Amino acid sequence: MNVVGLNLDIIWKNKTENFKIIENELQNQEADLFLLPEMFSTGFCMDASEVSDRNEESLEFLKKISKEKNAAFCGSAPVEQYGKFYNRMFFVQPNGETSFYNKRHLFSFSGEDKVYAPGKNRVIVEYKGIRFLLQICYDLRFPVFARNNDDYDAILYVANWPEKRVGAWEHLLKARAIENLSFVFGLNRIGIDGNDLSYQESSHCFFADGKEISRKNGNIVSAELNMNELEDFRKHFQFLNDRDQFSIQI
Repeated sequence: MNVVGLNLDIIWKNKTENFKIIENELQNQEADLFLLPEMFSTGFCMDASEVSDRNEESLEFLKKISKEKNAAFCGSAPVEQYGKFYNRMFFVQPNGETSFYNKRHLFSFSGEDKVYAPGKNRVIVEYKGIRFLLQICYDLRFPVFARNNDDYDAILYVANWPEKRVGAWEHLLKARAIENLSFVFGLNRIGIDGNDLSYQESSHCFFADGKEISRKNGNIVSAELNMNELEDFRKHFQFLNDRDQFSIQI
């Protein structure tokens, strides 16, 4: 499977302009799955009542571009539902089928936990024979929630992870791949946001042994997820058989 991520310099609180930029940046790209950063339509913004989707603007955009490019799209956006705000990651297939994951671990350092409601469930989506675990940014720091119970093949992380802490981002992505015997694709934003935080290019895809398999060209980062290679690796190194058994209390 060919996966393409867009290192997007998100325009602060401007959905219309971000949608245009995404379409323009991806117009000549082909993939089975496209990844967009965390809160791709607004930037990582705590003004939830101002920026959150009430009429599914971001989701409708994903459905539109997914159908046009005949490819799945995945990214997160702020949404309002039943009087609460969520940082919601969508996985949209070309036929319009949609799955979503509400960010479980909210970034208290920025006050995200005071504004957005936490999700409760892990979400795994199967697409074209690959099982994807959906995760958002700060979730990366919590390996128990992402532990592979032999129920997924790849983790997708979409993020707004600032430059000053980017070393942790890159090390933890590789660690999640190694410990879970899985592909890990982490897509970060670039540029400077409305809080004057700087984001450097730091998107990566790692194989189960920690080797980077992504390729970069301008703002595009891509990777080929070869399930035959992953299955052979897992058959040879059967580390998941020795994993601890536990349950998560939420």
